[in-house]
Amino acid sequence: MRSKKLLLTVDAPSLLHRSHHARAETGLRDRSGRPAWALHGMLRQILEAIDRFQPDAVLFGLDDRTASVRADRYPEYKAGRAPKDPALIEQLGRAGALLDALGLAAMTPPGLEADDVNASAATWAERHGWECVIVTSDRDSFAHISDHTQVLRLINGGINASPLLNPARLQTMYGVAAEHYLEYAALRGDASDNLPGVAGIGEKSAALLLEAAGPMAAVWADLEHAGGVNVAAAIDDWSLEQGGRRVGAGVVQRLSAPGARERFDFNVAIMSGRDDLDLPLTPDVPGTPGLLPLDPPRVSRVVAHLNVEATRQLALRVLTEPPGSQA
Repeated sequence: MRSKKLLLTVDAPSLLHRSHHARAETGLRDRSGRPAWALHGMLRQILEAIDRFQPDAVLFGLDDRTASVRADRYPEYKAGRAPKDPALIEQLGRAGALLDALGLAAMTPPGLEADDVNASAATWAERHGWECVIVTSDRDSFAHISDHTQVLRLINGGINASPLLNPARLQTMYGVAAEHYLEYAALRGDASDNLPGVAGIGEKSAALLLEAAGPMAAVWADLEHAGGVNVAAAIDDWSLEQGGRRVGAGVVQRLSAPGARERFDFNVAIMSGRDDLDLPLTPDVPGTPGLLPLDPPRVSRVVAHLNVEATRQLALRVLTEPPGSQA
């Protein structure tokens, strides 16, 4: 029996995109004849995650596809991405209704994205004394990793082959402390969102900088008041200890270049997830959306519409059992 309650929060668009590309060749359609392969893939992965983690509640974040506060501020946000397949767009539009029909909690924050729901879920879990697991294929959620929040990053191979990242594992894999990940991302940029990083600062130099001299508030202060002498020395000392070479002066030169600080600050603002959303979770009211277990006849009826009997049976087993904190 788990001592703390667990919130599983899901980046639904991330899973839908992955499932669409992985399963489109199946041509699966629901009982109404509509495309269903992405919806089925998303649901299947979530059932496997619920089976693995046995959460007390499940929350799905969805992107607002009609407005974006980030694109309003930065019109080039996510520019250059290939147009979405109409079949994927159609399934993205139906995801919320499917989850609502099952009795799970889904949230589309106006003008925002699933990652904002993830950020708020991590904050909500800490405030309520719960643990949190974020399920996503997107690295943005690494910024929310902490002692109470882990990220299951989906990769090829599915739920059971995907890494579950906590602060220690994030440090091992990326060389970045969890509390510095947002700054690391802002330094290196994000090509998938069309956000350039600080010129000349890549993943390796960003990780080295933060490990040796971070946080960035201290780095910028040293650049302003001491010309970066202490930052350069800290980087060189750390690099030499690790068997590398002196690179501190070069890093300081790039950080001191015109526009570097502005680019970093802009990226932090765009990349930061909103952590203050009012989530549709009321754990003190049994039977409200998102709380497990769910109603068996309801689960059977809704999942049967996707036309895959094995998934209906899995959903009945997984979604109608008591969570791990009650086992």
